[in-house]
Amino acid sequence: MAEQTSAPDPGGDSAPPDEHASAPPDERAPALRDGHAPSHSTEPVPGSAGLRASHDDRDRTVEVLRVAAGDGRITAEELDERVGAALTARTYGELAALISDLPAAPGSLPLAPGSPGAAAGAAPKDLVRIRSDISSVRRDGPWLVPKRMEVQVNLGTVTLDFTEAVISWPSLEIDADIQTGTLILVIAPGILVSTDDLAIYTSTVKVDAPWGPEVPVRFRIDVAGRASISTITARPPLPARRPRRTFWQWLLRRRPEQRALPPGQR
Repeated sequence: MAEQTSAPDPGGDSAPPDEHASAPPDERAPALRDGHAPSHSTEPVPGSAGLRASHDDRDRTVEVLRVAAGDGRITAEELDERVGAALTARTYGELAALISDLPAAPGSLPLAPGSPGAAAGAAPKDLVRIRSDISSVRRDGPWLVPKRMEVQVNLGTVTLDFTEAVISWPSLEIDADIQTGTLILVIAPGILVSTDDLAIYTSTVKVDAPWGPEVPVRFRIDVAGRASISTITARPPLPARRPRRTFWQWLLRRRPEQRALPPGQR
């Protein structure tokens, strides 16, 4: 449909401005398409809480609730109520509301606005490259896990801690090139590490996952590439170490105790 315009008045006075042009941007009428006014779209923006949840998303949420009940964070009644709501939830927002007061498990839900680690404008990348030459590189805390990583180590150490990482994908591919270096993956229950496609030369590869096969896999890490005279380790977090005593604490504990005087000599 052609847009109608007002011709100038012969007397010099211009026609009144178009009502649509003078209205605020949010109140302007949408452009017509194919002769019909477009309807308001209800399709959620990718990454929003309005995205439809899948059966796997519901199952992961139920698992988080069961772990929380086993830890004593919620009661049996709350568990039954929340599990029922999770099994009938339609969107990520409904699932996130059921575990918003619980510690987030790695890979439990995709990244959504307002979730821990979802900073304004931040989004996980498809590819991240890390290079360590005679240095140490560490990723820990709520860092964004990409789809794929290229890790190159030369006489250095790279540590990737996934215990608090923000995971938006079902798996991660790590293409490693390690020359006389160390790659450490800190994992949690539900994270599976595979090194089947890794070529090793005079190197050590160890995957320590003390939890049994009954723990469902929520996130998979595939390590490929090559390692020469190097060490690759996947393990749970190390237990907290006792703080070391200061010199003064050691000295005070070493002070000789005052002996009690025998009766009659006091």
